[in-house]
Amino acid sequence: MTNEHHDTVVVDDGSGSGMGAIIGIIAIVVLLVAVWYFALGPGSSPSGSTTNNNNTTINPPAAPSLEIPASS
Repeated sequence: MTNEHHDTVVVDDGSGSGMGAIIGIIAIVVLLVAVWYFALGPGSSPSGSTTNNNNTTINPPAAPSLEIPASS
């Protein structure tokens, strides 16, 4: 019985497609657009059509009368 030993060598020739770099750049652009939208763009402030009018008039009850009724 012979003992055969085989070595496997993986060689990277550096000709990758760069798909990871492309996805990373797209993710950064999407993140920057989201930050701009919520911090500086139309999503940063509430709509100008909403107004908060708190003109509530409260009428307290009338003070009790201190007059003594006339006896009959």
